[in-house]
Amino acid sequence: MKRILISFIALVSFFPIMASAEEKPSAEALLHLMGEASHNLNYELSYILVKKSSIEPFMYRHSHSENMTLSHLVYLSGSMREVIRRNNEISYLEQGSKPFTIKSEAIVAPIIPLLHKDIAQLKQYYDFVSVGRAREAGTASQVVRIVSKDGNRYSYIVWIDERSHLPMRTDLVSREGDIIEQYRVISYTVNDQIATYMTQRLGDAELPKVLSIPSSTSGKATWKVTWIPSGFKNIHFNRYRLAMNQRAVESQMYSDGLFNFSVYISEADKLSHKEQLVRQGRRSLHSYIKGDYEISVVGDIPALTAKRIAESVVFSESKPIIEDK
Repeated sequence: MKRILISFIALVSFFPIMASAEEKPSAEALLHLMGEASHNLNYELSYILVKKSSIEPFMYRHSHSENMTLSHLVYLSGSMREVIRRNNEISYLEQGSKPFTIKSEAIVAPIIPLLHKDIAQLKQYYDFVSVGRAREAGTASQVVRIVSKDGNRYSYIVWIDERSHLPMRTDLVSREGDIIEQYRVISYTVNDQIATYMTQRLGDAELPKVLSIPSSTSGKATWKVTWIPSGFKNIHFNRYRLAMNQRAVESQMYSDGLFNFSVYISEADKLSHKEQLVRQGRRSLHSYIKGDYEISVVGDIPALTAKRIAESVVFSESKPIIEDK
């Protein structure tokens, strides 16, 4: 009888565990929860960016209401630098430099990756894999890998807080599995007092007027890129001359919503490198000479991907002429 009772208790205790496992959100669901939390919650994150030879500290606050979304990034070392987002207007302020404001959907600064990203868009080009539970920033987290489907770009590992669903850590990982850089949260706060503070301090603050940004250069290039990783889209074309030597340049930027790269075409000269392939942190550069022109690819992509993109550039049959805007 005692043996039967023990077996029954063990069986009953097993069911809640099974139910808990079945109710655990999928990797994709966790990422969607993270996206919603990063946009809708009022929070403050203190974190460090760890690179191969440096560690930089930052503080990021975010608040959201029906009328206004506010974000505030503060660099905690070096010269005074801040980035303020008020809806779709982003102001950059740095000690010793003239502040400016532009209209944009994203802050260009060391913000924790995957905050405010469109997970549905990324699903087309990345696999989402649950790794398990871990502890980060003193809290229980779910770990998810975001893996490039084609191997032509980097991948991420993200630790998502089980309570707030905010990212506690993100590792940028190379195709070989090496960690290129880490964002690691040291402390965090989620409460509505942050929204009150942000609104009072930044809601009506006098910031630089919005600069008018020239639209993409009209006209078409006499060259084209015949291979890019799936998912990358052409988002900006420009032509200009370098201030230091008046060298003519055409450039085309591409993005997949997570990473960016640009292709630069210029007339080759004595200073042009026959070929170079360099990677510094997340950024790769591949440059080489093709005929009378130097082709360079620069961006947050693996070095071999940059090389393949550069080598896919073809020119029209007529001799290309790069002109000023």
